[in-house]
Amino acid sequence: MWDILPKGKVLGGTPSNLVFRCNSLGEEGHLLSRVGDDELGHAALKRLEELKISDKNVQMDFEFPTGEVQVSFNKNGESRYKVKADVAFDHIEFSPEALKLAREADCLFFGLLPQRYGLSKNTIRELIKESPDSIHFFDLKLFEHFFDVNVVSQLLNSAHVVRIKEKEIDFLAGELKIPFANYDEFLEKISKQYKIDLVILTLGENGIMAYHSSEGMFSDPGYMVEMEDNVGSGMAFSAGFLHYYLNGNSLIDSLKFGNAAGALNTTMRGATAYFNKNDVLQFMKQTKQYN
Repeated sequence: MWDILPKGKVLGGTPSNLVFRCNSLGEEGHLLSRVGDDELGHAALKRLEELKISDKNVQMDFEFPTGEVQVSFNKNGESRYKVKADVAFDHIEFSPEALKLAREADCLFFGLLPQRYGLSKNTIRELIKESPDSIHFFDLKLFEHFFDVNVVSQLLNSAHVVRIKEKEIDFLAGELKIPFANYDEFLEKISKQYKIDLVILTLGENGIMAYHSSEGMFSDPGYMVEMEDNVGSGMAFSAGFLHYYLNGNSLIDSLKFGNAAGALNTTMRGATAYFNKNDVLQFMKQTKQYN
């Protein structure tokens, strides 16, 4: 979908941002999505080509429009999103191509937003069920106009890895009825309640913390950077983490690399400013972290 920013529009959306960043780190990411047969839809396909993201599994919708989101920023530079309802990506169809893609993937990455309506929701559920050998990564990013506790619970039960944003933890804990005294307790409780291998909490400028069901608690502090904006930083973290983790690195090293990738992303405008693995490693060497 298109991010409509104060200074113009940028092709965005969690899935395409993740695929772009995975590819920039040397992986082979594939996007499953749907656009409308309209000006924004054709512009999206052109932009995907420019970003070297395959549109092979991007479906064309002749009824519903291409997705768009109004992005604004508060005084701290944090982004807020207002997403248009009932658009093309709400109607992703289950297909043999999508099934093949999911079954062959090392990781199937999905979010909450396409679960608003029946078609995409059912497609994602089928792909999760039909890809038992893939790591299922649930990016639990909340949206003000959509939250269904039954849908969220089902996705948590299906996930091996879950990422949660710090500012959303109180709302989420209330909806899931998980009382907690501190973040460590919440991460451990949600991991045990839903049998999730790894729960990651991204803390913005304060870095990340995570709980693994067998290895326990991890943390890595934030980096001292001058932030341009935080659009796409969560996906940069996730792509960095997956790049390291799927290539056999330790959990802590994977979390550290992801944390650095997310921080580096905030020094640039938008989610698709290019950097590669060596840029992240150089950033880690040269940039101080908070104590």
